[in-house]
Amino acid sequence: MTRSLRVAAIGLCIAYLAFPVLPVLAEDAPADDKAPAPIELKLGDDGKAPRISATFEILAAMTLLSFLPALLVMTTSFTRIIIVLGFVRNALSTQQSPPNVVLIGISLFLTLFIMGPILQRVHTDAIVPYTNGTLKPEEALEKGVKPLREFMGKQTRKKDLALMVELSHSGQPAEFDDIPTLTLIPAFVLSELRTAFQMGFLVFLPFLVIDLVVSSVLMSLGMIMLPPSTISLPLKLLLFVVADGWELVIKSLVMSFGN
Repeated sequence: MTRSLRVAAIGLCIAYLAFPVLPVLAEDAPADDKAPAPIELKLGDDGKAPRISATFEILAAMTLLSFLPALLVMTTSFTRIIIVLGFVRNALSTQQSPPNVVLIGISLFLTLFIMGPILQRVHTDAIVPYTNGTLKPEEALEKGVKPLREFMGKQTRKKDLALMVELSHSGQPAEFDDIPTLTLIPAFVLSELRTAFQMGFLVFLPFLVIDLVVSSVLMSLGMIMLPPSTISLPLKLLLFVVADGWELVIKSLVMSFGN
């Protein structure tokens, strides 16, 4: 599970970083293939914001790849989706079906689907102006983080946010923009875990009823030696297929984010 999660997180990270890196490579590539571009700060005479050379940007991006996957997974809808899908598999008692790779893949692409408008805002408001030289790096970072902060703020419970503000000992903020991002992220993760476990409990209920009914019937018939899972598993699969369970789960997940 850890290896598959790491692969999916790196894929999500590449989706974030693909847009800013490619335009810079096309713009700042050296004319001579034998001479690499130096690491330098381009000030320019056209009044545009300072630009860092493509070599330095790529070096910084590769350095950030070591911890960005975990950061990006924790600031998107991925956490809730993968936990709920894991509950679905456990409720069905199908062991490794669907396998981890499939669950991670579904969670990754659902995350990209849900976060699509937010990624588009980041690209329009921060990446494009930065690659055009109209924004400084710190300004681009601030504008790029803003859509993510708005998304996390909508999904975070006030109770969890108040808890993290209290634990940070940073004082009561006057408004949402005054809350540090490092305080908002753990509050968002707490809210996501709570929501995911609530949805997982609701997923478990109908399958738990099936297990109880099957166990009671087998005991009443005196078939104590027969494992209840032998009978309940086909019944749970039949119920899930007839009710179109995957559609209901995916629809509930997407709608839970307000989409």
